Amino acid sequence: MKAQIKRAVLLSGLLQLAGRVRGCSAAILMYHSVMEDPAAQEAYLGEIVHSRDVFRAQMELLAQRFHPTSLDQVGRFVKGEGEIPSRAVVVTFDDGYADNYDVAAPILQDVGVPATFYATVECVERRTLPWPARLRFCFRNTKKAGWTDPSGESWPLSSDVEREIALQRSCDGCCRLAGSVQEEYVARVANELDTHVPAASGSLMMSYEQMRALLRQGHIVGSHTMTHPNMAYVDPEVARGELSQSKQRLEKELGGAVQHFAYPCPALSPHWTEHTVAASRAAGYETAVTTNPGLSRSGDDPLRLKRVGANKTVEGLRWSLETAFAGRLR
Repeated sequence: MKAQIKRAVLLSGLLQLAGRVRGCSAAILMYHSVMEDPAAQEAYLGEIVHSRDVFRAQMELLAQRFHPTSLDQVGRFVKGEGEIPSRAVVVTFDDGYADNYDVAAPILQDVGVPATFYATVECVERRTLPWPARLRFCFRNTKKAGWTDPSGESWPLSSDVEREIALQRSCDGCCRLAGSVQEEYVARVANELDTHVPAASGSLMMSYEQMRALLRQGHIVGSHTMTHPNMAYVDPEVARGELSQSKQRLEKELGGAVQHFAYPCPALSPHWTEHTVAASRAAGYETAVTTNPGLSRSGDDPLRLKRVGANKTVEGLRWSLETAFAGRLR
């Protein structure tokens, strides 16, 4: 019944009318991974994978009913330096998975949708998954009956629910760390759980050559930090390093300016602060996207842009976008 009501509302055209009344804005969609069989890597990536068929249908939806737009154009729009089409939608990908190039990019080229890809630099260079994926693998595959966190609190691991709770606890600790200290934390948990992530899982990450190819196709490559911490919880000096070093490393490898940044949101809240906004500005970024829900409007700060989560169904994505443009998300 709920789906039928939503379909009737969409067909009525009332949401589109409300969107036109509200004026121009852009929806920045957040994706991570696109695979033929999302279940194949569920142990690593959890629920962040879209199937190839659903992703293609969603991109066709954007091309037919909305206006796919580049992040550069939206960045200029919010600063009052240019215009965007009505119902503008930007496609972004976080983390830097190889399937972004292998699976998503061909679909984007076929349909004519530009995208922005944010890379976690050390994961690309070291050929290793972001730490949340590695911790997820360890907790889902351990045969241990329990785990004791660094504070000494014990967490049972007898059921899937208990494993997920313990995983979240470990993420709450790890997201506060960066660099070598973060790696030591992940290695310690893996040893305690006696479950180690296969080295071959690093092949799930993009290479610099693939990023350069994305640039040649007309897409944008941006930074997602060096090591994927929660930037609001690390030391301010560490945060500045995550912003500047990732930008410099990408610029060296890609041979051009890297102007766009995406905040990781691995655990805890918030995931950005006024300090990180100032630090991103000092590092030379033109835009920074958050996971705060909402649309981008003229006058918004380009270094704290909101995004819209990419629903896992075509109908769900259309509903999310139509209601967002009609005013549900501000």
